[in-house]
Amino acid sequence: MSVETVDIAIIGAGPYGLSLAAYLRGSGRSVRIFGAPMQFWSQHMPRGMRLKSEGFATGLYDPEARFTLKAYCAEHRLPYADVGLPVELQTFIDYALDFQQRCVPDLEVVQIASLATQPDGFELTTDSGEVVRSRKVVIAAGIKSFAYLPPVVAGLPRSMVTHSSQHSDLGGFQGRRVAVLGAGASALDIAALLQQKGAHVDLITRRSAIDFNDPPKEPRSFVDRLKAPRSGLGLGWRSRISSDVPLLFHALPEALRLRAVARHLGPAPCWFVRDAVVGRLPMHLGATLNRVHLEGPRARLEYTQAGHPAGGLEVDHVIAATGYRVALSRLEFIEQPVQSRIRKVADTPILDRNFETTVPGLYFIGAAAANSFGPLLRFAYGARYAAERVSRHLLRT
Repeated sequence: MSVETVDIAIIGAGPYGLSLAAYLRGSGRSVRIFGAPMQFWSQHMPRGMRLKSEGFATGLYDPEARFTLKAYCAEHRLPYADVGLPVELQTFIDYALDFQQRCVPDLEVVQIASLATQPDGFELTTDSGEVVRSRKVVIAAGIKSFAYLPPVVAGLPRSMVTHSSQHSDLGGFQGRRVAVLGAGASALDIAALLQQKGAHVDLITRRSAIDFNDPPKEPRSFVDRLKAPRSGLGLGWRSRISSDVPLLFHALPEALRLRAVARHLGPAPCWFVRDAVVGRLPMHLGATLNRVHLEGPRARLEYTQAGHPAGGLEVDHVIAATGYRVALSRLEFIEQPVQSRIRKVADTPILDRNFETTVPGLYFIGAAAANSFGPLLRFAYGARYAAERVSRHLLRT
C-alpha cells in the first residue's frame, strides 16, 4: 500500500500548533496537523479560573492578525481590555476553538502514537493505526506530559494525591479537606476555587511569603514606562528583552540561559486572587514537607517551619500545584532511536536559531524550546514568535 508523503506535520493543537498551522495555511505546502484542539486548557485547567496574562498578550495568531481575542470579544459583545481586565478561561477556550474552526479547519482530531525516522523524513502512526509520512515534523506537544510531583508525594496512590493538571472540575471536593502544595498561580487559583466549591483548604508552601503580582496601574507615567516597560510577559526590562529579542537570549552561554529560564518569572499568583485567599484559608508558609503517608482513609502530612514546632495535618486529598518540568524522555510517542539522536541539555532539546533539533527536519516549539529561546516560550504569548520564525524557515527550505 502506498503512503502519501506530506511536506509538514504538526503534532499538537494548542496555541503553538494552531498558530503555526494558521501561518502555513495557503502556503502551497502540504500540511497536516494532529491533536485535540485546546485539550490541555479545556481538560486540565480548573473551570472558573481567570488567566494571569493581560488581554493584549492572550491569543492565537494568524499572519494577518485578523482574529485576535479583542476581535472575538467585540464580535460576541464580551467584556475586554488590553490591560487590567482578567480574561476568563472559558472565554479564551471558546475564542481558541473559534480560531481553529476559522483558521485551521483541517485539524485532525487524533493523537500520534509513534514518531520514527525513515529515509526521506519521518513516519508517524496515529492512535487509530494510520501511517503518515512527512518530510518535516514540528512538535508542539504542550506541557501535559511534564507535570511534576515532588518525591515526597510521588509514591502515594493517585486516589489520594494528584497534580493540579488533573482537575478541571473541582465540585467533587465539596465538604472535604484538601491540602494544596505550591505558591504559584496554579496553587492559589485552585485554593480559591476549592473554597468556592465548599472544600476546606490548607495551603502548604516552602516560600515564606506569597509573591502576588500587583494590579496594573493605568495610565502609567513616562518615567514608570521607562523604568519598567510593559511586555507580553509583564513589566520590567528583563521581561521586555525576553519578549522582544529571543534570538539574543539564544546567543547567550548555555549555563546563563538555563539559569535565566529557571529564575525569571517564578511562582507569582495574580492580584485578583489575593482577596479570595488571604485571611480566608490556613497558609503554612516556609514549610518543609518531610513526610506524607496514609492513615486509614486520609493522608497525614508532616512538616516543619522555621521557628515553629513540627506540624502535622490530616486531609482527604492532596493536590500538588507544583508546576512542570520539561523532559523529552516523557514524550513516549517519540521512538527511542529518534530520542537518542536529539542533542539535549537537562533532557530538553538543543535547538538552532530556527527551532530545529540535531535531527534534520525535526522542530520543537512551546515550553520544550524555552531553554533555547527563553521564558517567552513558556507562555502562549510566545506562539506568535515561534509561528513566524518556524513558518518562514519551513517555507524557505
